[in-house]
Parts: sequence; C-alpha cells; structure tokens
Amino acid sequence: MKGKTALSPRELLLGSFQAALAAADPLKIVGAHLPEPPAPGKAKALVVGAGKAAASMALAVEQHWPADAPLDGLVITRYQHGLLTNRIKVIEAGHPVPDEAGEKAAHEILRRVKALTASDRLLVLVSGGGSSLLTLPAEGISIDDIKTITKQLLTSGTPIQEMNIVRKHLSAIQGGRLAAACRAPVTALVISDVTGDDPTHIASGPCAPDTSTYQDALDVIARHGVKAPKAIATHLERGVAGEIAETPKPGDGIFKRVENKVIATAHASLAAAAAYFKLHGVQPVILGDSVTGEAREVAKVYGALAREIRQYAAPFRPPVALISGGECTVTVRGTGRGGRCTEFLLSLALDLGGDAAMHALACDTDGIDGSENNAGAILTPDALARAAAKNISAAKQLDINDGYGFFSALDDLVVTGPTRTNVNDFRVILVT
Repeated sequence: MKGKTALSPRELLLGSFQAALAAADPLKIVGAHLPEPPAPGKAKALVVGAGKAAASMALAVEQHWPADAPLDGLVITRYQHGLLTNRIKVIEAGHPVPDEAGEKAAHEILRRVKALTASDRLLVLVSGGGSSLLTLPAEGISIDDIKTITKQLLTSGTPIQEMNIVRKHLSAIQGGRLAAACRAPVTALVISDVTGDDPTHIASGPCAPDTSTYQDALDVIARHGVKAPKAIATHLERGVAGEIAETPKPGDGIFKRVENKVIATAHASLAAAAAYFKLHGVQPVILGDSVTGEAREVAKVYGALAREIRQYAAPFRPPVALISGGECTVTVRGTGRGGRCTEFLLSLALDLGGDAAMHALACDTDGIDGSENNAGAILTPDALARAAAKNISAAKQLDINDGYGFFSALDDLVVTGPTRTNVNDFRVILVT
C-alpha cells in the first residue's frame, strides 16, 4: 500500500476511528458554543441535559464557565458514563431501556426548569441516548409501560426517528415540552446521533418543535407490529381525539426564545477520518452520513462497490477508504448478542468471501454496539478461515444475529469503553 507511513490496515482503521471520535469530543468543542453567562448576582444559570455525552458536555461547560458566574444544574447519562463534576450534578440511569433513576431525575429537571424566571438562563445539553435517559411518562402512563413498549420497538427494527415519534407522544418533557415549560431564554447545544441532524429527532427533541402527531405515533406502532400496553394505547387514542394537547409545533411562539445549536455531527467526524486517510496516502471517499436500512443488506451494497474498485479500479483507484455513517437497524430473529456494527461486518465478510485486499471496521461512536461492551469490530481478510478453523459458521452466526459472538471468538472486537459522545455509527471499508 502506498502512503506516508507504514501503518498496517488495522492501524489505519483504528486511527481513522480515533480521528472521528476526536471531532465529536465535547471537551474539545463545547466551549466555543456557550452563551454569555449572567452577571454575578443578576440572574441564575441552570444547566440540564441528557444523553451519552451529557457528563462530558457538563464537564466542558464547567471548564469554560467563569468561576464567578452563577452556574448550577443536573444532567442524566448512561450507567458507567459519569464524570466527576463540581457545579453540575450528574445522574446515571438506564439505556436503551429507561428506568426509575432516569424518571426521577427527569422529574427534577422539569421542576427546576419551571422555577426559572424570564431573566434567568437555561442551557440544555442534548445528545444521543437522551430519549431513554430523559424519560418522564405523561399522566396516566407508568415507567413500566414505557419499558415494555421500548423493548418492543428496539427488537422490531423500528428506525430511531420513528421510535422518537412514539416517545415524544408518551412524554411530559420531550417533543419541545421542556422548552415550553421554561420562561427563561433557552440555548440547547446538540450532539447529533441521527441522520439529517434535525434537533427534533435527537433525544426526542426536548427543546425543538415537533411536526409529528399522536396519529403518527399510532401508525408507527401498527406498522412495526408492536403491541402497546393498554395505558399507552388509550393515551395515544385520546391524543388523536383531541383530549390531550399536542406537542408544540413549528411556528409556536415559545420557540422565539429558544435556540437549538447542533455542534457535532456524523459528517464532521467522517470528514475528520477522511483527512486522516488522506494524510496517510489513502484516497478517502465519503459515501454519506445518513445511511439507514437493515445492516446486513447495507453491507451487501457496500461490498459490491468494494469489489468493483478491487477488480476494475473504478470508480476509484486503490488504495481507497470507503467511509460512511448513519444508523442501520437489526431485526432480531435469533438469540445472538450482536449489534448493528458487528452484524454489518459479518454480512460483509460473507459477501466479500475473504478477499485479501479488503479490510473493514464498523463501530458505534458511543463505544457500545448493541448490548455488549464493544464499540464494534474489525474485519480482516482471513476472518472466515479463522472462524472455520474454530468450527464457527459465519452464516449461522448471522442467522441468529450474533456478530458479537463471531468477532469475539476471533479476538477482533474493538473495545473503547464509554467515549462519552455519540454521532452515530462509523464504518470504513479499506480496499488496498
């Protein structure tokens, strides 16, 4: 492989992932986007938030906020994602299925936001994962009801935007309702983990106008064969009938004092990875940051492009790094432990058939792919052969959605621990 360094394919892939993560590191990017602090003694500044990046965003606020300026707050993050802060309290709670710790903290956030006056300032830190972490069920719905429908939505392959339509209409705080409860000016700093980077879809848009309706939520449930608990079905049906107020919509006057600023995106991280590959003599090709669909099917499309480049040096001449982001889905049919990144790679392995010129990496930028402790995995040309030597069938592993088990047996998992950011999935196919 031509290049400015003699890095191995594995080193190139891991290095590009680190470059992508650095571009979305809250400790590096939040400071430039903070609002003007209130003058000491004049007003209060309250910081609230939720998401996998909430703790690192809160710490970044503390590092850049004047020591003599008022600052207080509460944010919710996933278990084992907390950090030591001084002025902003960090609560850990359940994700992807919400729990009572998140419910209690969300209730406290709403109470404190409602207590602000028009002269105060609200800073909201929003990142991926906030939809489950900032769970405050609407009246008449229990946290157990929310847990039940969340589990069903997760296993049905429902796209995240559609999941959030349902969540917003079951919540007392999401879908713009947090902003609506506040009399103070609101600045929401948003790290995007969804395709399109629309704040309404990120953490179910606590400060963003919502275009969806109760009927849309019912349609999502029906389309994906989800059996909603009775309390949830009744709530949505009452909303359709006009008995319960809709979420705040675009054009609502409350949003005149609200600013949503998207400060980190998947595309910015892909661009950082592209710059890394270019520096090392590999042509980067960004295929998009909004790739969705079943992970196993997306892998076949990308595999076809990689083979075209390998065989015909077209439309790009190797060495080439095919870089993409977005959020694929996995419809769980088996008992496996694999997330969408390992499912993508396992399907890609079968499609490429052990081509010696192909290496790949797929990782979730939050450090957790699915339910296990890995961010994703690396695919090497000899993966199928090494698995066969261990009597592991790649096809059978894919059938039961156990990409995790496949790559764990090969010692090819990528384990980063919590990255405390989240700009969706990061995928690279390296054609040499």
